[in-house]
Amino acid sequence: MKRLLVVGLSIALVYLVYTGTLSIVEVLIAIGIGFALSGIIGVDLVKDESKLNARRFFEAVKYTFKYFTIIEYLAHYSVVKAILSRDPGLKPAIVEVPYYVNSEIAIVTIANSITNTPGTVVVDVDEKRKRFYVHWIFAEAFEGEEARKGVSAEFEDWAKKIFD
Repeated sequence: MKRLLVVGLSIALVYLVYTGTLSIVEVLIAIGIGFALSGIIGVDLVKDESKLNARRFFEAVKYTFKYFTIIEYLAHYSVVKAILSRDPGLKPAIVEVPYYVNSEIAIVTIANSITNTPGTVVVDVDEKRKRFYVHWIFAEAFEGEEARKGVSAEFEDWAKKIFD
């Protein structure tokens, strides 16, 4: 039951952030979709119900808010600025980015956060070596901690707080 509630509310929250509205109808639709999907995929998303607690849930809410407002805004701004500039300063490259989380959901969260952010796309994941291979249009480093710092360190910090 705990799994159904947490996953359902999380999906509903993401739905409401994406729609950008808080009308009664949209909130009811979000809750309905959230709980329907929770019943279908909740078992796959939450393997260990003992990890479900209010602190992790509120960390997820904070991350969702920060990601969809600040992080996405800044990434979109830099890409639009490059598009409109005579000298966009592009340095596209495939970079090797290490990760240090263990759970599948944390890995997927980081990869999705990278891919959903304009200017970066995860093109491959090496689970044995714990590496993402990321196409980055503003490459500042090509591997190791410097690449991780520029691409995914913040996402990984949040994923650890929420899922590991």
